[in-house]
Amino acid sequence: MIKDGKNPYFVAEFETGYAVIGDHQFFRGYTLFLAKQHKHELHEFDDGFRNRFLVEMSQVAEAVFRAFHPVKLNYELLGNKDSHVHWHLFPRHANDPQPMRPIWTIDPAIRSVESVKPSKEGIEVLKSELLIELRKTALIL
Repeated sequence: MIKDGKNPYFVAEFETGYAVIGDHQFFRGYTLFLAKQHKHELHEFDDGFRNRFLVEMSQVAEAVFRAFHPVKLNYELLGNKDSHVHWHLFPRHANDPQPMRPIWTIDPAIRSVESVKPSKEGIEVLKSELLIELRKTALIL
């Protein structure tokens, strides 16, 4: 969908991956960084790609932090459900409904309800806020 220009959550392209806004915003600013190469595990990338991928993920994380002003940023690379390497970046705020709980221990029925799915206008606002900071911290294509 990204390559066809049809992913409404797409924010920016990097050498090794894509930054996209999460389709549910239980944690405002939730962003993903998707690897361009399909691998199941981080160690499967060659050294050059892996190193660049980690640098770019860190740049996306910094932009998320600057754009959404969390008190803490959670990084997750799981792959249990979708075995394509991708990072989840969760801004955690003082007013989170469950601030001390790891994201995956919160019932999906709570964190993925329709009420936390942004409108088209909301998606554009989130993307714009993140893109401003990405332009300051990263080399985007």
